[in-house]
Amino acid sequence: MQIGLFYGSTTCYTEMAAEKMQEIIGKDILSLHNIKDEPLKNAEQFDFVIFGISTWDFGELQEDWESHWDDIDTVNLAGKTIALFGMGDQQGYGQWFQDALGMLHDKIAPQGVDFIGYWPNSSDYEFEASKALTEDKSQFVGLALDEDSQYEKSDERIASWIEQIMTEYSESL
Repeated sequence: MQIGLFYGSTTCYTEMAAEKMQEIIGKDILSLHNIKDEPLKNAEQFDFVIFGISTWDFGELQEDWESHWDDIDTVNLAGKTIALFGMGDQQGYGQWFQDALGMLHDKIAPQGVDFIGYWPNSSDYEFEASKALTEDKSQFVGLALDEDSQYEKSDERIASWIEQIMTEYSESL
């Protein structure tokens, strides 16, 4: 099995989360791809793809994702298994927490992908609004990390999520 993890990272937090995921899964299985240096089209070579994105300021896309946003429409993701994770700041930008994660989910969804890795919207989070929540608001559409306000919870969240997505993926085969 080969998994491709594609991310954009301005302050290195998304990249560091991706590297932690790679340490858990293993370099022989999970390869990292910075979309600043590599076309999103390369995601087509994987059956299982993880996308990492961060929300900036008032619900905006991270700059590398913003630069390649229209490229998503040219990448054939139909039938692929997709897991998403996002970075956000629930204290400083609580009205837009994880909005980019939700925007990415909504951009990819029409392609007919199999999403896994939805993450509980538990009492551990304190924010006002998010485009990354499911309709019933019980889950995020992917792992929600906050390196600004809850950095001490990230390692445990990443480890739990990796176990979750690997189980969900194996059960889908």
